[in-house]
Amino acid sequence: MTNKNDIEKLFKAHYQQMYRMAMALLHDDASARDIVHDVFESLLYSKNYTKVSSSYLLSSVRNRSLNMIRDKGIHGRILNLYFSEIDEYDTEDWPDDETIEEIYHIIKEELTPQCRRIMELRFIEGLTFSKVAETLAVSENAVYKQVRQAIVIIRKNLNQNG
Repeated sequence: MTNKNDIEKLFKAHYQQMYRMAMALLHDDASARDIVHDVFESLLYSKNYTKVSSSYLLSSVRNRSLNMIRDKGIHGRILNLYFSEIDEYDTEDWPDDETIEEIYHIIKEELTPQCRRIMELRFIEGLTFSKVAETLAVSENAVYKQVRQAIVIIRKNLNQNG
C-alpha cells in the first residue's frame, strides 16, 4: 500500500473528510491541514500496511488531533505556572545579574542531572520542547514535567533566599 499512486488515490478520496474531522477538533486551519498531511506522510514511509481503510485514516486524524490538543494543554499549563506570579516582580530590575547567577546555581546544584540537561537545552540553547524530547529520546510530556519540576524548585529556592 505504500505505492505513491495508491497513497495519492487515498488522498484524493479521503482528504476532505479527514480535514473536516481535524477542523472540528482543532478549530485551526493550518493545524488541521498539517495533521492530515502527517497521516499521509506516515503512510508514505510505512512498510507494514497492506490495506488502509477509511476508518483507519479517520482514527489516525482523530488520535493525532487529540494528541495535539493534549500537548498544547500541557504547554499552556506550564506557561501559566511560570508566569502566574510574574506580576510580583518589578520588571525593570528583574531579572538582575545576581538573580540570573542564583538561578544558574540552583539549576547546577539542586536539579537532577536529567532535569538540569532539559533546562539547559530548553532555556540556554533555546531548543523547543519537541527538539529537547527528540535530543534526549524522551517524550515531550516528560520534558514538560521536568521543566515544571525545575520551575517549582527554582521558585522555592529563590523565595528562601529573598
